Amino acid sequence: MVCKKSMFLHLLQIGLIFGQPFSGDHHHHSLLSDKDALLEFKRTIKSDPRSALSNWDQAFDVCNFTGVRCGRLRHRVVQLELKRTEIGGLLSPFIANLTGLRFLDLSDNQLYGYIPPEFASLRYLHGLRLSRNILQGPIPDSLSHISKLNDLRLEGNNLTATIPGSIFSNCTSLNYVDLSSNFFIGEIPSEVGYRSKLWVFHLYSNFLRGKLPVSLSNCSLLLSLDVENNYLSGELPSEVVVKLQDIEFLQLSDNSMVSHDGNTNLEPFFTSLTNCTKLVELELAALGLGGRLPKAIGDLGIRLSTIHLEDNQIFGEIPQNIANLSSLTWLNMSTNLLNGTIPEELSKLKNVERLILSTNSLTSTIPASLGNITWMGLLDLSKNRLWGKIPETLGNLSLLNYLFLNENNLSGSIPPSLGHCNLHKLDLSYNRLTGSIPQEISGLNEMRIFLNLSHNLLQGPLPVELSKMESIQEIDLSSNNLTGKIFPQLSNCISVRLINFSNNSLEGQLPDSLGNLQNLESFDLSSNSLSGKIPISLNKCTSLTFLNLSYNNFDGLIPTGGIFNSITYLSFLGNIHLCGSVSGKVICQKRRNWIHSQMFLIIVPTIISALAFLSTIYCVIRFQCIKGIISSRKDEILSRSAPELKQNFPRVAHSELSEATGGFDHLPDFKAFVLPYMANGSLEARLYPHSETGLGSGSSDLSLIQRNMGNSTANMLHGSIGYIAPEYGFGMSSSTKGDVYSFGILVLEMVTRKRPTNDMFVEGLSLHKWVKRHYHGRVENIVDTSLMRAAKDQPVEVKKMWEVAIGELIELGILCTQESPSTRPTMLDAADDLDRLKRYLDGDTSATFSSSLGILSSTLDEED
Repeated sequence: MVCKKSMFLHLLQIGLIFGQPFSGDHHHHSLLSDKDALLEFKRTIKSDPRSALSNWDQAFDVCNFTGVRCGRLRHRVVQLELKRTEIGGLLSPFIANLTGLRFLDLSDNQLYGYIPPEFASLRYLHGLRLSRNILQGPIPDSLSHISKLNDLRLEGNNLTATIPGSIFSNCTSLNYVDLSSNFFIGEIPSEVGYRSKLWVFHLYSNFLRGKLPVSLSNCSLLLSLDVENNYLSGELPSEVVVKLQDIEFLQLSDNSMVSHDGNTNLEPFFTSLTNCTKLVELELAALGLGGRLPKAIGDLGIRLSTIHLEDNQIFGEIPQNIANLSSLTWLNMSTNLLNGTIPEELSKLKNVERLILSTNSLTSTIPASLGNITWMGLLDLSKNRLWGKIPETLGNLSLLNYLFLNENNLSGSIPPSLGHCNLHKLDLSYNRLTGSIPQEISGLNEMRIFLNLSHNLLQGPLPVELSKMESIQEIDLSSNNLTGKIFPQLSNCISVRLINFSNNSLEGQLPDSLGNLQNLESFDLSSNSLSGKIPISLNKCTSLTFLNLSYNNFDGLIPTGGIFNSITYLSFLGNIHLCGSVSGKVICQKRRNWIHSQMFLIIVPTIISALAFLSTIYCVIRFQCIKGIISSRKDEILSRSAPELKQNFPRVAHSELSEATGGFDHLPDFKAFVLPYMANGSLEARLYPHSETGLGSGSSDLSLIQRNMGNSTANMLHGSIGYIAPEYGFGMSSSTKGDVYSFGILVLEMVTRKRPTNDMFVEGLSLHKWVKRHYHGRVENIVDTSLMRAAKDQPVEVKKMWEVAIGELIELGILCTQESPSTRPTMLDAADDLDRLKRYLDGDTSATFSSSLGILSSTLDEED
């Protein structure tokens, strides 16, 4: 998977294939029979866009056919190589008649069908490469009869079933095997250990399960082992890697392995790696590893250039001796539980090009010495607890393209020296930065992608130097204290797709020149003090699909044409002096109430039901609402003994919750409301119209019953299969994080209309994993079809808000149902997120640019 390891492997492989003498069978086969076989193969080819087979004809010498090579004495065809010719058609079994063939390469084409079992007759074949086609079915067992085979590459197809162990048992010369990016299942055959000369073994992106075979330790010549993105389990293979002294590329990421001693000890594995003195690349990301990062990481050899440890549960401080890895160019330890300081010693890693420590709990200032790593191209320290000022020395990083310091507690002004960097993307949002935006930053000509300074305390006017960013694609300066006017030269940013200046104190009129922004897709100026007429030139922005001018002081007629023909009144809320026709309604004569809109009818019941369920959980945990619920079932409860009451806690219905809470709890930390009447029925009726109980079972799936008014909770498990947190199955004590899990499952059930106990969720697949596997930021992949139909015919503006709101609910559900309880939010955090979503639906669009829960891209990625 890494380009730099392929060249010498390829050259060595060619030498192995062609370095042996050939003795063909001339009695039954000849060049004539080889020619007939090739012409039969051509007849099965349905497309040949590059005319690669144009000279494959009876009139031509077969040895001159494109891609054909004959032996030195021209007795037989020994090589057929048609890679990247884009031929399409059936993989013909007639190739098996080329019995003198030593090398077959048909990779990177459009060949389909099954791998012919007849290929077993190619007994002199050394290299078989069918990579990146559309082949399906299993690997034929008969391939194990090709005893001279040393190079087998079948990656990038649709091959299925298990990997036959007989190939490793019988093909005694195998040294290069790549079966990646297929659909193989089962375990890795232990017979692989028979091939002691194996030096490349790639199985990444399949559906393999079980442990890594211990027999792999016999493959002492192994240079590259890549089993990423499977379902492998068990402890990290210390006993295997300790014997792989020549290993250069070890890639185990995206599986379900654990560290030693119950996933608490990384020391044995990293100690075993110290024997791998030639190690260049180590990838252990997204395994769920726990434990403290050991000091042995600093002893992994001077050749190590890449370390991936992201998306794990590694805790503790970053060892200072990691600075011993002098060849390191890429270090990624993001999304872990690391704490403490950023070591000053990191500045000794002079060759580092990418340093990613985001989404941890690091608490320190940013070391000024990081400015000495002159090769740095990407620095990501976002989503930590860093404080203090941004060092001026970062301006020394002239090759820096990407700088992410967002979501920390940084203060002070933005260093003008950052203007010396070659920045493509700069994100300083969600800090406490003050002062004005430096001219040096806003005038960066190379800023091509993204500038985000939102949610700070920045003051002063918009720098006119922003107009120099002709290649900028996104500018987000929202939620600051910026003042002054929007200057006409902003139209020079001809590549910009998104502009967000909302929640500032900008004033004055909008310049007509904004109509020249032909690539602008999203324009948000809400919650400012802008005034005057809305420029009709905005209807010339042909790419514009989102426009929010709400809560300003605009007056006069709303223009028509372009974007104005597709947006609704929601784009103009809070501008009492505006009038005109929007979506067929005269805004200045008849204002439409938000509560009657289609958007409300589609989304808000979902949010209300989520809040109602969250309220139930809160009431049980805090024991504040239990009295109201018990009173409604007084006779039933009093007739039971205390033990029976614990085993049969009455299920909380929506009507009872409303009665118990009075519709809204006024406690300062209880952020939920319950409506006693819903005009369109409750969500349970919407989801399950033929069920008498609907979501009743979901609302009662609370894992905690409080014994007293203190902090202790009962360890008794209550809940239904599919809703209870997975850690309860391992005997862990009940906790509020288990209730968060139940809440998240219910949110996902609301959106997908799939019960967590659905028959489709088998063999480890859960509602949580199914959503993550299919979501990828596209709500239509998982949202129930009836919800999609309800939004289909809405105006573009309404549809946009629908997608944002549903997407927020999906991401909240995913976050609440993470496997590890420590990575789930608290109930109050979830309530804050729902409140933020409600504010967005009320017109506060700035509330959607960053989740209060800190939802990460890695959290949304498939984790299986």
